[in-house]
Amino acid sequence: MKNLTIYILSFLVIGFVGCKTKTTINQNEAGEVITDYLKANPEYKTAHFKFGEIKFSNTNDMFELGKYKTLASKGLVSLSLKEAKKKFLSKDSSYVYQITLTDKASPLVLKQESDKATVKVIEYVLSDEKPVDFEQVNSSTAKVTVSLKMVTTDFAPFDKEANKNSNFITKTYKLKLSKDEGWKVQK
Repeated sequence: MKNLTIYILSFLVIGFVGCKTKTTINQNEAGEVITDYLKANPEYKTAHFKFGEIKFSNTNDMFELGKYKTLASKGLVSLSLKEAKKKFLSKDSSYVYQITLTDKASPLVLKQESDKATVKVIEYVLSDEKPVDFEQVNSSTAKVTVSLKMVTTDFAPFDKEANKNSNFITKTYKLKLSKDEGWKVQK
């Protein structure tokens, strides 16, 4: 009778332990959760990009015109000269260009108005070099710190707040364990 009770209790304990959901997370699993999150919610930096009819003066705006010509050579914008006022033996000539966005630029355009657009200038992707650093706070939450490297887009020259002090950022995400979905980033 005593052995039967021990067998039943052992069976119940094993049954409860076997049904328990996994509440721990390791470095690889945390990296996969962050990678999935970044695919659905990418990190990026934006800038405003002017297009339409834009006037460039020969002396002041040639650098700015060069940025547009680079985009045109990559097929992101079309550039057509509408008007050129060349002054004889003068450096103050002016040019009016019609600049339009092409379909190739659509993945980088977030918001578009009549004469300006909000474009991605930098995208942040998970760095392969620096490992994921995580700390499990309790059985259902964890803090994960990752290094995201900067990947510049073709619109990067239009970033007026270009801060090139670092080519990566460090970001901390809070993970929460859901009974239905497993580990997910908590917003």
